[in-house]
Amino acid sequence: MALPADISVSFDFSSGATFGYPFVLNDAKYGVLDTGTLGASTVSTPIIDLTPIVRSITIDNGRNIQSDTYQAGTAVIRVYDSDGSWNPQNTSSIYYPFLVPLRKIRVSATTATTTEFLFSGYTTEYRYYYDQAENVGYVDIYAADAFRLLNLAQVTTVTDSGAGQATGTRIGKILNEIDFPANMRTISTGQSLCQSDPGTLRTALSAIQNAEFSEQGAFYFDGSGTAIFKSRNQVQSSISGTPIEFNQTGDIPYKNLVFAFDDKLIINTASIKRIGGTAQVYQNADSVIKYFPHQYSAQDLVIDTDANALNIAATFVASHAETTIRIDAMTVDLLDPAVPTDTMIGLDYFTNVRISNIQPDGSTIVKTLQVQGLKWEISPNVMQCTVTTLEPIVDGFIISSAERGIIGVSAITY
Repeated sequence: MALPADISVSFDFSSGATFGYPFVLNDAKYGVLDTGTLGASTVSTPIIDLTPIVRSITIDNGRNIQSDTYQAGTAVIRVYDSDGSWNPQNTSSIYYPFLVPLRKIRVSATTATTTEFLFSGYTTEYRYYYDQAENVGYVDIYAADAFRLLNLAQVTTVTDSGAGQATGTRIGKILNEIDFPANMRTISTGQSLCQSDPGTLRTALSAIQNAEFSEQGAFYFDGSGTAIFKSRNQVQSSISGTPIEFNQTGDIPYKNLVFAFDDKLIINTASIKRIGGTAQVYQNADSVIKYFPHQYSAQDLVIDTDANALNIAATFVASHAETTIRIDAMTVDLLDPAVPTDTMIGLDYFTNVRISNIQPDGSTIVKTLQVQGLKWEISPNVMQCTVTTLEPIVDGFIISSAERGIIGVSAITY
């Protein structure tokens, strides 16, 4: 059975250990002037199309609901090695001597009307497999997105990062410090302000996530490899967008719905402390009485004042003090003709979805949620996506919203 989208896997040897992707003619993302990186290549064939030898693809990315942070997106791409080209010691291989870790690899999906990147990252490992007679070789290429590289890069003093700087601006300065390309960023300014950078030794990722939490915003990499930072206002207001309908009766069908109803996400007491400040504690007494104490603590934030540290504590508790039945995940089979391929390959974090499920007794559970994770399984006869969903990660009062604009019920945050 033909897949509903043309899947392409490209392997880039062109520019060594750099973040930027090269300029490629006719490429949907990096064939645009002022987007792809121009430069001389030391490789005769800098970008290899691996598609003809790819046998399977697994992509997994999303928000970790337990740690309440985005984690590195990963991919495993299995290729067929018919002639030993993937042996790094094979001097006659077209890849020699460039078959090394941390080369760029991308996976895209193309239909008649659109092209979307499902993954852009950097190789981390090559694992070799052979049949029993050692006649057929396969290589699993493991890869991770730029989160991994941010976690490897260390920073101390961040240039031009004085007091009064907005959180998004601070994140931009940290990215500058590690030479992350300006044309691979979509960074909101942010609404909260930072104190001067502490000048301590830490990873670039931890420095960015400090500013992200201080904003109560969201920092992640999308499928094209672009660094995204959404401000608190963008995160709060995103739930007001029109949701995509998933159900059993005429819209987009699904399978393997994962329900959960537990206390994993409850936080009713938060202690937030900025660098040089005093711990600010906020508690929802009703939630404590109902569920026992569920506490959270964050230290050494770059937020500017104790008052704003208290605002973070109040916002965090307001978004986590209650629990309800959750739909943690659903699986969508793109081989089903009722599934719109363009819609599925276009999903990203903060896409709104409304999931309806008819129960055995005839009642219906309806949840309006946001996409916060995508896992792809692709092979010659399989193309399916497991969508992780969550309630809004930062709740807020939204005027005219039937679900988030209820006075006395909806959270009112700063």
